[in-house]
Amino acid sequence: MPHIILEGLPAAGKTETMQMLARFYPEQVEVFPEIVKQVAARENIHILSERERLTEAVIAELPYRRAQLENVAQQGKICLEESHMGVHLAYSKALNDRSFICAYGKAELSLPRPDLYLRLAIPVDVSMRRQKARKTPQFEVDRPTLKQMLIHLQEWHIAQGSNLRIVNADSSPSTFLAQVEAILPLQYTRKSPPTKETFDTLLLLGRPASGKSEFIDFMNKCPVERLAERYHISPFHVIDDFPILWEKCEEDDLWEHLGRKRLYSKPIDGNYYVTDDGLWPFLIGKINEQARPLLSKATSSNETIMIEFSRGKKHGYSKALGCLSPQLLSRAAILYVQVPFSESLRRNIARYNEKKSGGILTHSVPTEEMKRTYREDDWPDIARDPRGMLTVNGITIPYVTMNNEPELTDIDALDSRYREALDQLYALYLRRSSV
Repeated sequence: MPHIILEGLPAAGKTETMQMLARFYPEQVEVFPEIVKQVAARENIHILSERERLTEAVIAELPYRRAQLENVAQQGKICLEESHMGVHLAYSKALNDRSFICAYGKAELSLPRPDLYLRLAIPVDVSMRRQKARKTPQFEVDRPTLKQMLIHLQEWHIAQGSNLRIVNADSSPSTFLAQVEAILPLQYTRKSPPTKETFDTLLLLGRPASGKSEFIDFMNKCPVERLAERYHISPFHVIDDFPILWEKCEEDDLWEHLGRKRLYSKPIDGNYYVTDDGLWPFLIGKINEQARPLLSKATSSNETIMIEFSRGKKHGYSKALGCLSPQLLSRAAILYVQVPFSESLRRNIARYNEKKSGGILTHSVPTEEMKRTYREDDWPDIARDPRGMLTVNGITIPYVTMNNEPELTDIDALDSRYREALDQLYALYLRRSSV
């Protein structure tokens, strides 16, 4: 397996990058700290003023490091090592440290030649600021020494004919880590849930304020193992059509500001209600778009896709489900969160008042929209039993209607309600899969 060395100026992020990679790829990577710092810390050696003593300690440590590297390579892991003797030689030349310059030939032969050098590149000024910020004065290196070291290190790489790759470490963490992961031969794999199989796609339906967002919030706060063992849910990705709807309403605001007519909505009390019912199938089309790339990777990555939406009777669940893609429907189960309209309206008003005081869990719907769109609900027409199978466009979909009254906040009571419904739904889900 590859032996890869990270190099770079002080505070470039070498140690932190290695720790991050070891955390996310524990079965593929073994990290080795910088020998010079490791020895200096253990022997209480000042790396700038006690150079001869440091050289002796580093040379004595090299056979042990070689044995460690060879042992890990035999295990099939990537050896990820911080810094190398070429860097130490460059510092020695910048500091006119004859002790290591003379000992370098022996040091070079003591370690295996790596497959790749990965430089985390930052400007000297950035290194100086970061060194001050980490508050480790015993390891701080001044600007002139750093500039001289870089010149000597460049000469060393040219002479060695090194396989050197450079990553811009003066960038955002996400951009930087993406560059590193693209270079290293790593493949992230997620272990399957430990006890039970899980839903592939879960459609979470119900009137506004019926408790769908609270259900998602509960699952978000649940440990991964418990999600699988008790609720048949893998780490999940949520698709909610409300943000899409809200964006269209905000676009209406912009059109109106520009002197144009609104297209889809009418503002009311800081919210909106829909004036163009063509938006409802449009939103399902957007759900299909967002779900498509997730469906292609959900099985291999072991994720559950959770799709949340509400519909009224005129443009109800029968029409909405019929607009979902066959790829999505064939892998879906439906949990309908049931409350009567009066309770949905009560909770929605309470949610709206909460929003005005700044403590809302999620969105609210204007009362006028609630009465116009959600007073009637076609779910009882298409799902007459508390649980069973629906047929949509020739595809069989398991469903459970979960009564979500009374409103609960106790964790144990919610656990019992959710677990019972999801156990029933998963049993139907398995039955559908076996047909």
